[in-house]
Amino acid sequence: MPLCPECARRVPTAVATCRCGHVFDTASDAPAAVETTPVAIDTPQRKSPPMFVVAAVLGAALLAMLFWMNRDEAPATQQAAAPAPSRIPAPAAAVVERADVQRASAPISPEPETALDPAARVAAALAASKAAAAAAEHPAVVPSAATTLSLEDVISRSMPAVVRVEAGGGFGTGFFVAPDTILTNVHVVSGNTTVTIRRPGGATLSAHVEVTAPELDIAVMRVSSPDPNQPTLTMGSGMNARAGQEVITLGTPLGLQNTVTRGIVSAVREVGGLTLVQTDAAINPGNSGGPLLDRAGQVIGITSMGMRSAVAQGLSFAIAIEHAQALLAGRRPTPSAATPLTTLSQAMATDRARSEADVNRDRAAKAYEQAITQLAKRADALDSRWRSFIGGCYEGQVVGSFDHQWFALWEPRAMQGAVAPGCGPAFTDLRRDASEIRNTISALDEAARREDIYPGTRREILRRYRLDYSGW
Repeated sequence: MPLCPECARRVPTAVATCRCGHVFDTASDAPAAVETTPVAIDTPQRKSPPMFVVAAVLGAALLAMLFWMNRDEAPATQQAAAPAPSRIPAPAAAVVERADVQRASAPISPEPETALDPAARVAAALAASKAAAAAAEHPAVVPSAATTLSLEDVISRSMPAVVRVEAGGGFGTGFFVAPDTILTNVHVVSGNTTVTIRRPGGATLSAHVEVTAPELDIAVMRVSSPDPNQPTLTMGSGMNARAGQEVITLGTPLGLQNTVTRGIVSAVREVGGLTLVQTDAAINPGNSGGPLLDRAGQVIGITSMGMRSAVAQGLSFAIAIEHAQALLAGRRPTPSAATPLTTLSQAMATDRARSEADVNRDRAAKAYEQAITQLAKRADALDSRWRSFIGGCYEGQVVGSFDHQWFALWEPRAMQGAVAPGCGPAFTDLRRDASEIRNTISALDEAARREDIYPGTRREILRRYRLDYSGW
């Protein structure tokens, strides 16, 4: 095979053009004689490629690099247009074409994105992934329109659903929960089967008392020709109310229709199987049967009673609305003669009696302690006389340890000796005064027991004044 004069490659005789592009001239490029000297395969001798080929390759690489670096700054119209013919070799041109296709199919942002290096792109992707995971785990809570209403808006929206209930010679309050359904208290309808409903504007209509549950103090009334546009109140939850939660009452206290009072939930109490929402919102005669609303305008209770006395203020109660929901669904508790008012009154009377007993017990304990204090002074004075007697009038020893050594007078084996001659009268006086202290303590202890002062309390007081002795 002849050698190419340009690149020194061996070219088969049947090939007219070398890989470097040299065209063989059969006259001038006749096959040369094959040398018999072996050539080392690891050090081939080749000529350098022509300079125009090197320049072309470098130019193509430079153009591709410039295009890649400035692809984000190209106008959208240029990106979508077909690339102009160039002198770029085939492989580089294919890369540029794919880039153009991707850019044309990708959404075009109003502003060009800032180019990021690979590390920055990875960090941004991780941050976006973490943010998405956090958002999925803790979704943002968007407050509903009801919870963002002002107090004035809640009242203005709720007031058209609240009515005055006139039954016989009495009156109270009720509220619509459906265009044909009104809730109130049993003691408001007062045994009547038909009552008059007075709307906030003064218009009246009749309603039939359909269901009464005295054990719940809830009555359900129906309107025969309901207004489909009648505003109604939504029922929430009284059992889930929280102490400190703001509440609103709407009603007709003392005949003054469309009256609003405000307060907080004081407590949620279970009384005789009934859940009561205690509030400090003012509930006066005429408010009975009205709604107790939360700040979203939902009914959490039916106002039923308010306690007023010389020693108690701000004690008002509403029946949890869950009881009314169960009644509307056809479920009612076992009939009972007790009403929420009597059940609550009995519970309060029991608690009040228990409280009064505690007060009396504390008062008696203080009086008992004052009497023991006086006896302790007499006992301390008797200690000095006892020491003088033992030192000068007693021949022997006293065995045992006592808070006061003269307690040994009542211990059979404590005084091991005899009274000296001539000291009999002194010993008699000493024993008489000690016995008076003992007898007084015994009498006080019996009186304290009758006053229901706990034994532990009595023992603690005696121990405090060093008068606790089993011989009493």
